[in-house]
Amino acid sequence: MSAGHDHGHDHTPAEFNSAFAIGIALNMAFVAIEAVYGWKINSLALLADAGHNLSDVAGLVLAWGGALAGRLRPDARHTYGWKRASILAAFFNALLLLLAMGSLAWEALGRLGSPEATQGWTIIAVAGVGIVVNTATALLFMRGRKGDLNIRGAFLHMAGDALVSLGVVVGGALYLWQGWAWIDPVMSLAIAVIIVAGTWSLFSQSLHLLFDGVPGQVDLAQVRRLLLGLPGVTEVHDLHVWAMGTSQIALTAHLVLAGAGAGTDAVLQEAEHELHEHFDIRHVTLQVESAAYASRCALRTGTACS
Repeated sequence: MSAGHDHGHDHTPAEFNSAFAIGIALNMAFVAIEAVYGWKINSLALLADAGHNLSDVAGLVLAWGGALAGRLRPDARHTYGWKRASILAAFFNALLLLLAMGSLAWEALGRLGSPEATQGWTIIAVAGVGIVVNTATALLFMRGRKGDLNIRGAFLHMAGDALVSLGVVVGGALYLWQGWAWIDPVMSLAIAVIIVAGTWSLFSQSLHLLFDGVPGQVDLAQVRRLLLGLPGVTEVHDLHVWAMGTSQIALTAHLVLAGAGAGTDAVLQEAEHELHEHFDIRHVTLQVESAAYASRCALRTGTACS
């Protein structure tokens, strides 16, 4: 009376190994330069940005590890594979950044009470290099930012860093122009606010997906209407949509057909096609039932089929 149809394609995300390797190397070199000059001229803005860029290196390593783990093949103990590793990477990436920015804001607030002189031209030169490095790294991940939350996290961090470096340049220019010693900790606070604002959505989305929340780009009511609109389908129940990883969405549902066994293959084929086209749901598992069987299916009340 029921037909299980599991059409799980293995749609792995585009390879970003080179992007991760180049991005990590560029940012490690820049962190060293920024930390040395920040220490030499006593610039909290440069030291703070160096610390932030170091956390971004850790974030890139996390994202790369998550992407690689997500490509491991399923086995008898992990039947979905390790795709969820990319969601975990995005979550810890966001958490790491939020903690780093909290530490930065605390230090900057302490410095506001006793601002110290610094060297504006050195700040401008080093931060200018940062604009180039961060922009180049962000461009490496631009093409994958829409289809994968993990890659989007890497892109947003590096694009945000480019803007932060621009802010540091502006701060150095203001110091040279007006001699405002307080501009350095103020720019550090601005850096923290910008990064927290940009990171919060990544944090909340990845946390939502970790608890099997419906991905943001999927409207569950529309999915239900689409399935109810299929030829011969009179009822949909036990509908679940969740993220297997940061680039693959899964769906399971029970479809009740008016005429048992009539046109089952056609219904399944159309359901898969429509779900893929409209919601990018690629891993679809549907159970087809007659009205008589559906009346005895206890999953409609959240337990198990009798």
